[in-house]
Amino acid sequence: MSAYITAITFVAVALYLASGGLLAKRLMKGNASTGDNPKTLLLSLGLIAVVLHGVVLHYSLVTDAGLNLGFYNAISLLLWFIALLLLTASFKSPIENIGIALLPLAALALILERFLPSDHVLGNDIAMGLGIHILTSLLAYAVLTLAAVQAILLAIQHQHLHNRHPGGFIRALPPLETMESLLFQLISVGLVLQTISLLSGFISLDDMFAQHQVHKTVFAIIAWCVFAVLLWGRWQYGWRGRIAIRWTLIGFVALLLAYIGSKLVQEIVLGR
Repeated sequence: MSAYITAITFVAVALYLASGGLLAKRLMKGNASTGDNPKTLLLSLGLIAVVLHGVVLHYSLVTDAGLNLGFYNAISLLLWFIALLLLTASFKSPIENIGIALLPLAALALILERFLPSDHVLGNDIAMGLGIHILTSLLAYAVLTLAAVQAILLAIQHQHLHNRHPGGFIRALPPLETMESLLFQLISVGLVLQTISLLSGFISLDDMFAQHQVHKTVFAIIAWCVFAVLLWGRWQYGWRGRIAIRWTLIGFVALLLAYIGSKLVQEIVLGR
């Protein structure tokens, strides 16, 4: 069984890299149309990788004792969520170019999960509220990660247009207005999910500010405030461009420290 899972891992990694590589090739040519690499082919390769990734995840996560959400397993699960959301949303929205960075990261996370086992088992008797908190936290982080990468692409697009160099891969990106609209759509969805995550955490956990949780909670609340202020500024003052990019990245860094940073320190550095 282990050899079978390892084989599936390598196939999934190859498909992730192939999909990301073809996206990069298309972007470097500045070709947003179907051309030599039809969008459906690129997305289909990625989705097959996601399905295989899910098989490996199930093998690693589901144990007799409960759900194993060790550090590398959690990272892999998060990148699986991100890849799934990205690829499915790309069939309707022009955000597939984000996959150039995120699909290789999903491949790396899958390799780490498979070859660097980590243990942090949640018992089978976890409360429903805690389950909702974990699920919405992962979904919120996934959506807001897409928003952060979208903001980086938007910053590059702004820079090229400001320097009057709209050629190359800029031609493969949607218009600036569309890119900004997609950014705020992602932030809006992410903020709703993060709100549910925080509320379910306060309800289901005895003390979210207990030892080993305080840093995670504080940074998560800071991130929520940053994204909420950004959406308010967009609605009230029409914030866009560099202001939107800056606030998005600040919020994402806070979220990164909340979820990945705290888990890395506790499980890998401190061994708790």
